[in-house]
Amino acid sequence: MVTAAGNVLKTPLPGAGRPNPYCVDFKPQDVPRTEDDQSVGSFITFGRFRTVHLGDLTLNRQFDLMCPNNRLGTVDLLIAARHGNVNAELLTHALRPRVAITNNGTRKGGQPEAMKIFYSSPGLEDIWQMHFSLLSGQEYAVPGMFIANVFDQQPPAMPVAPFAPPAQGQEAPPAPQHDGPASYFKVLAQQDGTFTVTNTRNAFSKTYRAASGTN
Repeated sequence: MVTAAGNVLKTPLPGAGRPNPYCVDFKPQDVPRTEDDQSVGSFITFGRFRTVHLGDLTLNRQFDLMCPNNRLGTVDLLIAARHGNVNAELLTHALRPRVAITNNGTRKGGQPEAMKIFYSSPGLEDIWQMHFSLLSGQEYAVPGMFIANVFDQQPPAMPVAPFAPPAQGQEAPPAPQHDGPASYFKVLAQQDGTFTVTNTRNAFSKTYRAASGTN
């Protein structure tokens, strides 16, 4: 466990602890603490395979965990925090995941500023999205085969431009009731670092082979 109750790991994991260059430009947010700051975050290993899941950890707590030194090192799979909302470069880029899974909704997560950070992350091969995101539109969405759940209220044409969310402090309209089937991603990891992600909606799978010399 690397975060809990507003606290973060202080001692670097084995092989980690190098200075994090992405910390330099981060400006802490002037916001009150919420339950999200209390998120339990786990760093999971299986042989050479590495993945991290930080729950709803806020940007300020991501900074506390990853700066000035990267205490976690690198991962193969990033289960993106905050429902696919913005995960700071100091987290995403420093972890250098090969694959990211965003636990977003159709109206929460996946907005352009979040997707740009994922897409520009060094070494990232694919992003898998739990839902098609209205906030992504076609401009920032991933290919459909990488999306577990499609649009919950199908319009005659898919939006190209990202949907503009309500202004800060305003309530978003309620999402349509979802009574249909729900799909998920299955991750199968091997001790040599190879792992496979399967979309249960369409049975599409992709295997990511362990790189030579992976620690």
